[in-house]
Amino acid sequence: MKTVKIKNRDKEIAVGKMICVGRNYAEHAKELGNEVPDKPVVFIKPSSAIIYSGEKIIHPRFSNNLHHEVELVLLIGKTIKDADAKSSEEAITGYGLGLDMTLRDLQNEAKSKGDPWTVAKCFDTSAVLSDFILKENYSLTLNEEILLEVNNKIRQKEKLNMMLFKPVQIVEYISSLMTIEEGDLIFSGTPAGVGKVVPGDKLHASLESIAELNCEVI
Repeated sequence: MKTVKIKNRDKEIAVGKMICVGRNYAEHAKELGNEVPDKPVVFIKPSSAIIYSGEKIIHPRFSNNLHHEVELVLLIGKTIKDADAKSSEEAITGYGLGLDMTLRDLQNEAKSKGDPWTVAKCFDTSAVLSDFILKENYSLTLNEEILLEVNNKIRQKEKLNMMLFKPVQIVEYISSLMTIEEGDLIFSGTPAGVGKVVPGDKLHASLESIAELNCEVI
């Protein structure tokens, strides 16, 4: 069973499902030729995809276009369904940083056929996680800057307040579609600047005052 580590605590939390939001930054939607959505685009990643900062991302042999996507990740602390804004806020128990690695060639092929994105999003090592900080120890302002560097060159850099749908809105919306359980993780979307990585590339991501992570593609 995969877990997430909590900063400054001898505690780990078992991960349930990972619910991801696509196209949550307008410029990212545009860079991939997509319309800016009027509600969150939601998909799932399995917990088997998880690795942690310091581990290796394995480039699948069945793709030629592996992309990085850096994201704020929400840790859910209680089970909710059809929640209002207040209950959605209360359900968020912590914050972390994640990479939603994506096989862009396979995603584009699936989109063109109207097929699900599963193969492009759910492969082993496609979800890289930092440690998490509890909400009781950090108050998210959305003025924080999220950053991704590849081989020391900045690829993605944006303020969280540029998200189209903010964390509470995301949780509230997802809870209208499905039960969100304690231990679930919600990837909140990636800013513009996504791009290809190849074996040997070193990735460094940071989320101001919250977390950072490092990994290498092999």
